[in-house]
Amino acid sequence: MSLEVFEAHMRTAIKLARYALDHEETPVACIFVHSPSNKIVAYGMNDTNKSLTGIAHAEFMGISQIQQKFGVHNTEIFSEIILYVTVEPCIMCASALKQLGIKRVVFGCSNDRFGGNGSILSIHQDTCTTPSNNYNIVPGILRREAIMLLRYFYVRENENAPKPRAKSNRKLDVENFPPMNWSKYINREQFLEYFDEDNLRHYDDMTDLSRDVEWGLIDSCQDDILERLEQDCESFELHRVKKLKTDVI
Repeated sequence: MSLEVFEAHMRTAIKLARYALDHEETPVACIFVHSPSNKIVAYGMNDTNKSLTGIAHAEFMGISQIQQKFGVHNTEIFSEIILYVTVEPCIMCASALKQLGIKRVVFGCSNDRFGGNGSILSIHQDTCTTPSNNYNIVPGILRREAIMLLRYFYVRENENAPKPRAKSNRKLDVENFPPMNWSKYINREQFLEYFDEDNLRHYDDMTDLSRDVEWGLIDSCQDDILERLEQDCESFELHRVKKLKTDVI
């Protein structure tokens, strides 16, 4: 896998997160990619506001789609799936992904309050629960874009909140970003494995892979993203059926 592939898939997740933001949800979204075919299997976005369910996280929405396609008890497919999610999975989601046997998790920004992939706990490397299902992670992909979407959300008024907080005095910071402490998530050897040596300075300086924010990506309307994702998932189904027929022959 290359940085270009990581970024390409994360852009899709970012677009879905922007869609969530425009539809009154927390802008967190993900896609599940079948690694051998590089095709999208499922997708999910935060649905806690609409569903009024605290566990309706993006990862669970995607997991539910996969289980509908392959069966609840068939977890083998997860060993071939890479999750791309805009925000580091929380402890709950990280644990679920581990128990299902996910191949890899690629995320944008850290989850400093509930992160389960290094920020608070390192569930993916935990030896207490299904140690055979440990998975690796790739952090910091389009981190600034993921952070900015969250900032957009937090400066908006939430009219549906039980006790709405006045946010008119909050200013949107578009220039300053916290340091990226790569060592909390991966070591130098892993960093070199995922990225090339020219980027190693970012590991030592705790900086993002790019200082530029793709404003066109996060400031654009993404109302067509669901249709595109449905087409991508259908493409995977067609690929899968074709492969099964080939295997039978």
